[in-house]
Order: sequence, then structure tokens, then C-alpha cells
Amino acid sequence: MPGFHIEHFGCRAARADGEAIASNLRAMGEHEPFAADVVIVNTCSVTAEADRAARAFIRRAHRRNPAAMIVVTGCYAQRAPDELAAMAGVAAVVGNSHKALAPEIVRTLMQKTAPAERQPRELVPVSALLAASGERAPIWADDRFAHSFLEDSRWAGTHLPPGEQTRPNLKIQEGCGNRCTFCVIPLTRGPSRSLPHAAVMGRVKGFAAAGGKELVLSGINLGRWGRDLEGAERRTLAGLVRDILEKTDLPRLRLSSIEPMDWSEELIALMGEYGGKRLARHAHLPLQSGSDAVLRRMHRRYRPWHYADKVEALLRAAGPDLTLGADVMAGFPGETDSEFEETVAFIRALPFGYLHLFPFSARPGTPGWALHAESPVPQEAAEERMTALRALAAEKMAAHRRQFAGRQIEAITLHTPAELARRGSTAALTENFLPAEISGRFAANQLLRLRATALDADGALMCETAHDPR
Repeated sequence: MPGFHIEHFGCRAARADGEAIASNLRAMGEHEPFAADVVIVNTCSVTAEADRAARAFIRRAHRRNPAAMIVVTGCYAQRAPDELAAMAGVAAVVGNSHKALAPEIVRTLMQKTAPAERQPRELVPVSALLAASGERAPIWADDRFAHSFLEDSRWAGTHLPPGEQTRPNLKIQEGCGNRCTFCVIPLTRGPSRSLPHAAVMGRVKGFAAAGGKELVLSGINLGRWGRDLEGAERRTLAGLVRDILEKTDLPRLRLSSIEPMDWSEELIALMGEYGGKRLARHAHLPLQSGSDAVLRRMHRRYRPWHYADKVEALLRAAGPDLTLGADVMAGFPGETDSEFEETVAFIRALPFGYLHLFPFSARPGTPGWALHAESPVPQEAAEERMTALRALAAEKMAAHRRQFAGRQIEAITLHTPAELARRGSTAALTENFLPAEISGRFAANQLLRLRATALDADGALMCETAHDPR
């Protein structure tokens, strides 16, 4: 039987895209990347390093599995399809604009039904690069994003599909219209679009009925879910979350990254009402910078004091057990030493549990590209700032996690890595997003009450069970 492999790069929402593609192809069978007939590369393009990592994997896959057809999709495929189509081994490039058609394109390649006139019209490559010489792969990518929302069929089944993540992502929103100066996402994913309310509720109910315990709502700009829907369908994210908690049997809902200005009073109130019960006490608010001047140059839609106010409101609602996370960027064009120190001071003042840190990366087609040309931060200075932020992030993470030693906390068991299983332990994630290692072996997808006994060298909570699994 022909088999495929999908390699994921990038964010949680991109991972959800890849999982949806894989679920549509699962009848083919999944293989290791260097033994598969088709290798799907689900790319990211948020930084130059993300582009480089995708190219490196494509070259490695082609070198070790030259017979495989490589299909490239995702943000890099949308931003620079010509570049990828010219790479050796690439059989097709499917941008985000056409990713809903990716499973059918892959199956078409496998069946070798080549004549374009015999294919459905949507499968005719929109690129003019199909030259008679055949030197480049066909491209499906344009700026209309007409086939961009990949409806995920996994949630309709009556059982949990084998091999899936314990805590899968349900992507309910696509695209972004914020136009931050550094961000390429509006170019690679288009404007904000929402999965309809009924479709979301159906998938959540199906997941819960199949025995799922924790579901993560994700999106490119999740807080904007529902604002593009019309008439009676127009909703807010807070309204959707309340419907999920009140009208489904889902044991635990987790929200992925939400912009600071989209944490409405109603959404924060839900964290107070359900946090620690059926809504995970975990909030990720992208920060980028703690300097007002830098945030203005970034065209971010909040100021440092707005951000601090949202954090204070979340802590009042959810309590000190809330795990707060943020994205922080170093070396944005024109960032001075004093502006960077404002960011450091701002981070020190807030109870962050973790930070995702990034050096600025100029992306073609964004205003940040021109800003970088005009006033770049020297690479040495950017690297020094990243080093300082890493040390601060480690300090904040350890301080947050140490407070849970000796306490009880809810967690979900994960698919345990082989090395950990050999030690007779089980991997888990706490309700408030802390990695845990449980003494004893437990199947994945169980909700347990744990007692944390210590913090290991890597920052994971060492735990034992407090009572029987649910």
C-alpha cells in the first residue's frame, strides 16, 4: 500500500492544518519520512530560519528517499512557491490558498492521473510554471484563499483515531488582518475567516463522544473568531467558549494564543467561572515588546499598560495558579538599549510562567523589511539581548513552577516517549500547562489528580498519583 509522511513546522494552527491533511490520507498508511512514497512538508515562514529549516528537510528527504514525491504546503509555499517548486524532488507546491485541496492533490499524484483536462477544475495548477520542459513542479497558490479552510473530518468519528495527539488542536479561525509591521502572516494566510459555530460545536461534541478529554481551540488570530460571520451566525469567541462549556460534555477546553486586546471582560469572566474545572488556567498573550515606542513601530494594537491591565484581570479571575505565557521579540529595527531594558523591566514585573523568544527576522513584503534596511539592530546586539531574555525566561519559569512542589494538581497523560517509559514513568501535562512526569505507567488520554513532589533539572514536575484515574 502506498504510504505518506507529513513533516510539521511552525505554530499550533499550522500543526492543525497538517493533522487535518494527514487524517484525510490515513487510508494510505503513514511511514517514516525516508520510506514514504509521498512526503508532505507543512512549512512555516515566520522567520528566515523557518524557511531554512524547511529547505534543509526537503534536501535531506530527497537525498535519502529520491523516489519519493515531495509535496510542499503551508506558509512558505504560499509566500515563495516558485522558489520551492525549483527544488529537486519537489512534485507539487500547494499554498495556503489551496490547502483544502492538498489531500486530493496528493492522491492524484499517487494515482498518476496526469492529464490536467481530466482533473477537476480546482486541481488544475493555477501557476504558469508548468512549462513543457517540466523543470519545475506545478503550483497551486493565489491571493484569493478560496480553498484555504481545511474542514477537518476527524471529529465526526465514533472513536479516537489511532496515533493522534492526546490533546489535538481544533483550528476554528484562519488568517489575520492586524498588519503588524514585522509579520508576514496576512500575506501567507489572508484575512480573518471563521469556522461556523455549528461546525465547531459538532466537532467538539464528536470529540467528546469519542472519549477525548482535552481539546485545544486554536487559530491564527483566535480572538477574532466569529467577527467575519454574518447575521445570526455572527458571534464572539467568549460566546462560543460558553456554549462549549454549557452545551457539550467536553471535560477540558484549552485556549491557545489570544492577542491582549481580544481578552474581553466576558472571556476573562469565563476563566474565573470555569478555570481549573473545565477551562484550563493557561493564557498565552503575545507581548513582543514591553516598550511603548517599539510597540508603536510594530503597529501593535495595545500599549504596555493595556497588557498589564489584562494580566491583572486574568489573575484576579483565575488566581495565582494561572500559567501566563508570551511571545517576545528582540532586535526589532531601531530598538535601542534603553527600549530593550524597558522590555526586561516589564517582563520582570509580571508573573510569566514561560516565554517564547524570537530574534527579529526581516520578511520580504512586510514594512519591517524596509525598517530593517533603514535601522537594523547589529546582530551582536540582538544575540546579546536574546541571551539576556533566555536567562530571564528560565528564572521566571523556575519561580512559577517551584510553587507547585508539594501540591495537588490535575493533569492529562500524554503519549510517553520510549526513554521515559523504560524508567517506568508517564509523561503528562498539568491543567495549567506544566510538563509533568508521573511515577508509574498510565495509558494516554487519562485525567489524573497528581501530587507534585519535586522539580527535575529540566523543569518538569515530578509527580505521583493522588487518586485513581478518571
